[in-house]
Amino acid sequence: MAAMAAMRAQPAPSHRTWTERLFGRWWRRQSAARQDRYATLGPLLSVLLFLAAIITAFWYLRNEEFEREQEAVKRDAEVAQQSIRLRLIENQEQLARIAREIVTGSIDRKAFLGQASTFTRERPEITNLIWIDAHRRTVAGYSANEFPPETGISGTETTASMPVLGSGSAPDVAFTGARDLRQTVYSQPFADTFGNPVFQAQIPLLDRSAFAGTLIAEYSVERLVRYFVPTEVSNRHAITVLDGQGRVLASTVLVPTGSAAPRQAIVYEVPLAPAQNGMTMRGVGRRTSVGLIGNTLFWMVVMLSVLTVWMLLGTWRHMRRRLQMQAALVSEMNFRRAMENSMLTGMRAMDLEGRITYVNPAFCVMTGFGEAELIGRHPPFPYWPLDRIDENSRLLVQELQGKSPPGGIEVKVMRKDGSIFDARMYVSPLVDPKGQQTGWMTSMTNITEAKRIRDQLSASHERFTTVLEGLDAAVSVLSVQRGELLFANRSYRLWFGADAKGHALLAGDETWPPHAPDEAVDDLGGLPTQELTEAGSDSREIHVASLSKWFDVRARYLQWTDGRLAQMLIATDITERRRAEAVAASQAEKAQVTSRLVTMGEMASSVAHELNQPLTAIANYCNGMVTRVRNDAIAKGDLVAALEKTSHQAERAGQIIHRIRAFVKRSEPQRQLSQAQTIVEDAVDLAGIELRRRSVAIHTDVAPRLPPLMADPILIEQVVLNLLKNAAEAIDNARLPPARRNIELRVAPLRTEEEGDVLEFSVTDSGPGLKEEVIPRIYEAFFSTKTDGLGIGLSLCRSIVESHRGRMKATNLYNAEGNVVGCRFSFTLPIEATSLSQPAPAAATA
Repeated sequence: MAAMAAMRAQPAPSHRTWTERLFGRWWRRQSAARQDRYATLGPLLSVLLFLAAIITAFWYLRNEEFEREQEAVKRDAEVAQQSIRLRLIENQEQLARIAREIVTGSIDRKAFLGQASTFTRERPEITNLIWIDAHRRTVAGYSANEFPPETGISGTETTASMPVLGSGSAPDVAFTGARDLRQTVYSQPFADTFGNPVFQAQIPLLDRSAFAGTLIAEYSVERLVRYFVPTEVSNRHAITVLDGQGRVLASTVLVPTGSAAPRQAIVYEVPLAPAQNGMTMRGVGRRTSVGLIGNTLFWMVVMLSVLTVWMLLGTWRHMRRRLQMQAALVSEMNFRRAMENSMLTGMRAMDLEGRITYVNPAFCVMTGFGEAELIGRHPPFPYWPLDRIDENSRLLVQELQGKSPPGGIEVKVMRKDGSIFDARMYVSPLVDPKGQQTGWMTSMTNITEAKRIRDQLSASHERFTTVLEGLDAAVSVLSVQRGELLFANRSYRLWFGADAKGHALLAGDETWPPHAPDEAVDDLGGLPTQELTEAGSDSREIHVASLSKWFDVRARYLQWTDGRLAQMLIATDITERRRAEAVAASQAEKAQVTSRLVTMGEMASSVAHELNQPLTAIANYCNGMVTRVRNDAIAKGDLVAALEKTSHQAERAGQIIHRIRAFVKRSEPQRQLSQAQTIVEDAVDLAGIELRRRSVAIHTDVAPRLPPLMADPILIEQVVLNLLKNAAEAIDNARLPPARRNIELRVAPLRTEEEGDVLEFSVTDSGPGLKEEVIPRIYEAFFSTKTDGLGIGLSLCRSIVESHRGRMKATNLYNAEGNVVGCRFSFTLPIEATSLSQPAPAAATA
C-alpha cells in the first residue's frame, strides 16, 4: 500500500509537445494586461477569419451561379435563333416555289393574289407579298395589314416597301443585290409605311437566266419574335432583336422600339440567320441574386460578426477603463475639493425648505462665519443685516419659488464682525441623477470694489463729457452702418444742430442721406473692424460753404459701446489761420519778386556794361556806314555786311533785355514739368553778366538723362542765380588770383533714406568760406555777412526750396592741412513718381 501511495504521489509524466511548452513559456512571460489583450484579440481574430471564409464562400457560389445563368442564356438564345432560322428557311422555299410558278406562267395576277392571301394567312409574320417586274413596277401586291374603314387607311399603301431607283433605301439595295447575285437577298431592317420595323426577303424571278423582277416578302420583326420565340424561353430570359447600330427592333419584354439597348451583366448575341443582314438576336439573363450586397444571409452573418467584434472590443475597453475610471474618480474628487477651497466665489446650497446644507470655504471667509455655524441654519441667516431682514426674507421666498432674475440679485451682507459689504448672488436649481430637484445652489461674489470702480467710471464719464462740451472744436460720432448720429458736442450742435448731415459735410460726403431713414440697411457689413479701428486718424481741410468757414477735420474709426463700427470726426475752425496763410503767401510772393528786383539792381552796373558793348558796336557801325555812303566809297556788299553786323549786335542787346525782363516779371507761382538743364542754362546766362564783370569763370556739369521736375522754373532759377552771384561776390571780395577765380555748378541725381529720389543742385566756389559761427544763422531773415546786404536772399532761397519739399544746406571745404579752401551751397528737389518713367533729353557739360 505504501508503495502504491508512493507511486500515486509521483507526478505524471508530461506529454506536451515542444510547441506547447514554447507557447506556455511565452505566455507566462507576458504581463497580465497584455494577456488580457491577447485573450480579447484571439476571439476577434477568429471572428474576422470566419467572416472572410463566409465572404469567400458567397463569392464562389455567386460566380458558379453566374456561369450557370450564362450557359442557360446562351442555350435559350440559340434555341430562339434556330426556331426563327427554320421558319425563314421554310418560307424561303415556299417563296421560291411561287417565284417559279410566276416565271413559268402557271399563275397570273389573280391567282397570285389568291395564293398570297392563303400564304400570309398561314404565316402571320409576313405583312406584305409583292410581285414587281425588272423595272421596279408593281405587278401585284397583297398586304396582311387590315385597318377599320373609318380610319381611312388602306393596307395596300406600302410606299416605304417599294424599291425606288437611286433612293438608296433598304428595299432598293436588296432589289439591286437580288438582280446582280441572282439569289435570294434579305434587306436591312427599316420602318414600313406605318412605322413598324420590318425587313424583306427578295427572291429573283429568272426567266431562262433573264432577270424578270423579284418576289418581295416583307417580314414583321415584332411578329417573328412573338410567334417563333418559344414561350418557355421568353419566360426564362429576355430575347431582343437588334439592328446593326444596336437599336432595339423587337423584344419579349417592354423596351421602346428604336432606342439603344442597355448593357446587361449576362448577355449572349447570335446573328439572325439566314438573313445575314446585320440583325442580331440577344439573350439577356435575369440574375436570381444581386451578389453579396443584396444577400440577406450574408448581411446577417456580417452583422452577427460585427456585433461579436463590437462586444469583444467593448469588453476589452471596459477592462482597461475600469482602473482608469477609479483613478480618475479619485483625481476628480481631489480636484473639485481643491477648486472649491481655492475659488473666491462663495457657494451655498439649500434644500427646498430653505435650510443651508453646504457652504464652501470662500463663503465662510466672506461672511466670517464657520461652516458649523451655517450648515443646518434656517432663515433668518446670521449674515443678514438687521435692518434688511424683511427685504432678504422676501428675496429668499422669491428664490425658493424659482423667480430669481438670471442676472442675479444685488444684496447687502453682514460679516461676523458687523461690517457690511455689497454682494451679487446667482441662483440655480440642484437636480439629482433622477431629474428631481432637491434644492438650490447659490453663488455669491463680493462686488464692493467693482461697484466703487463703476461709480468712479460714471464720474469720469461725466467729467469727460464736460470737457468735450467745452471744446471749441466740433466733435461728432456717426454709426457707419445706419448713418445715425451717436454723439455731438456743444460746438457741433451750435454749427450744425442735431442733424447727421453736418457730419457728412465734414466727412466730404455729398450724397446724403445714403438711404431712407426707415430702412435698416447694413451697407458696410463685413468690414474689417479691427483694422479700421487700429488705423491712425487722417487730417484734411474742408470748406463748409453754408457757414463760410474752413475746418481742419480729423477722422478715425472706433468701436462704439454696443459693438457697432462708428466714425469720429474732430473739426477745428481754421478760418483765421487760412486767412493768415493767404496773407503770408501773398507777402512771400511779393518778397520773391522784390528779391529778383534787388538782384537785378545789384547787377545794374554789370548789365549796363554788358549792354554798352553791343550799343557801342552799333554806333560805330552806323557812323562808319554814314561816312562811307556820303563819300560814295562803299559797295553794296560791304553795306549789307555792315548792316548784318549791326543787326546781330542789336539782337544781342535785345536778348539781354528780354532775359532780364523775363526774370524780374511778376507772375503767379506755377509748378510744371521742368528740365534741370533749361533752368541751369537760363540761370547761367543771367549770372554770366556778373561773372564776366568780376572775372570769375563758371563750369557746369549736368548729368545726362535727368527726369523732369515738378517745380516753378523761375523760382528755382532765382535760387541758382542767387547762389552763383553770392559765390562770385565772395571770390571777388577775397581778391583771389585768376587760378582760383572759378565756380562749379553741378546737377546730379541722388537717393537718400530721408528724401528718397531727388536731384541735387550744388554751387562750389574757391572763396574764403564761411565762419563756423555764421553757418547756423545764414538762413535767418535780415541776417547778412555783407556790409550792404539786406539779409533776405538766402532766407528766401530756403523758403522756395522747402516749398518744393526740398532741403538746402551750406558746408565749408577744407584741404589736407585743415584750411578752408572754399564753400559749397547745395539744395535738393524731389523727383515726382510720375516723372521717373518720362524720358529726358541728354544734358551737355559746359
